[in-house]
Amino acid sequence: MTTPAPSARRAAGYLLDQIIGEGRLLSELITTGALDRLPPEDRARAQRLATETLRGMERIDRQLTRHLRKPPPLTVHNLLRIGTLELCLGGDAHGVVHDMVNIVGRHQRYGKHKGLTNAVLRKIAEDGARKWNDLRIPRLRDWLRGPLVSAYGQGVMNAIDKVHFAGAPLDLTAKTDPQAVADATGGTLMPTGSVRLNNAGQVSALPGFETGDWWVQDAAAAIPVQILNPQPGEAILDLCAAPGGKTMQLAAKGAQVTAVDLSEKRMIRVTQNLERTGLSAKCLSEDALTHEGRYDAILLDAPCSATGTIRRHPDLPFAKDGSEFGELFALQEAMLDHALSLLNPGGRLVYCTCSLLPDEGEVQVDEALQRHDGLHTDTEALSVPGLDPDWHTHEGGLRLRPDYWADKGGMDGFYIACLRR
Repeated sequence: MTTPAPSARRAAGYLLDQIIGEGRLLSELITTGALDRLPPEDRARAQRLATETLRGMERIDRQLTRHLRKPPPLTVHNLLRIGTLELCLGGDAHGVVHDMVNIVGRHQRYGKHKGLTNAVLRKIAEDGARKWNDLRIPRLRDWLRGPLVSAYGQGVMNAIDKVHFAGAPLDLTAKTDPQAVADATGGTLMPTGSVRLNNAGQVSALPGFETGDWWVQDAAAAIPVQILNPQPGEAILDLCAAPGGKTMQLAAKGAQVTAVDLSEKRMIRVTQNLERTGLSAKCLSEDALTHEGRYDAILLDAPCSATGTIRRHPDLPFAKDGSEFGELFALQEAMLDHALSLLNPGGRLVYCTCSLLPDEGEVQVDEALQRHDGLHTDTEALSVPGLDPDWHTHEGGLRLRPDYWADKGGMDGFYIACLRR
């Protein structure tokens, strides 16, 4: 039997097989070449089909359950899911059904499910689109939603689910002039200075990309550097720096930046981003726990669960199950303690995580304050234009959530605190 030619739908099915079946993240699959055989437009389509299927998985599975006596093999199930998504969103019924039947039929192992695929998708084509919006907004998977409901309450989680389902616009951080970038790209200037674009298209084709006028960075991810408030000439350490958005923010303010990340491959990307934007920093591929030096200020964007980024990365709840969280909590504590030892007298440290879990934010800082005599949170540093004082937390940090700015597209979930001795 001949191997089926690569296509966007077939590639999207492969991505879902790897994410749901093997616990691999979409970013890892992309960087290791999962879509390299496709032309650029099909790569983008395959990635979009996979992410939109993951966002709508609960609705999709509710539609499919009506027509399946038992779940088929994962590969077939995922192709049915992609087909269901397309049909429910108004895709051409003949084209979708015909292509999916061919993809399944030519599969060396699951070709016998060709008839099932045809029958199920034809039934979905009859009334799936009509029923789609009658179903509730898809919710986070139970393993993650349970702890977050305990932390924030049912109402907040319903609002977060709604933002997750809507997906995320594209945010840009300007090197020097946010208003000029907004004018050039047709974007909207957000309250904290980020530029937001809806339906941005190909990033590298946007005005200002080649000249390095901006870089892609979620609005929430740009706030830790604003809270650190870097000054020209300061010696600043950016720990866990890749992919480099915060490094570029620091360098753009005239600081003498040392960027450290364990991954040599990811640090290459930081170097490339710095070159494109005409900024400079000392880039080191090192373990943050063994790095030595003395600094006026430190930014520690600690490794975390990344649960605050699900509106942009809906694969995370399907690829992970929370079993690694305990190790992450211990690593964050160790990194925070080591980073504090590198501060010059009177220096400041911003600790942040792109997580919604209090154990990776509020709890970490609360416990650090108890471990270190004389350590305190600088709540005045949180007075950044565009930030709501109601977002401040009891121990002196800042909690950002996806449902903030929901009418504008939301933001990543983040925790940020500025610490001083």
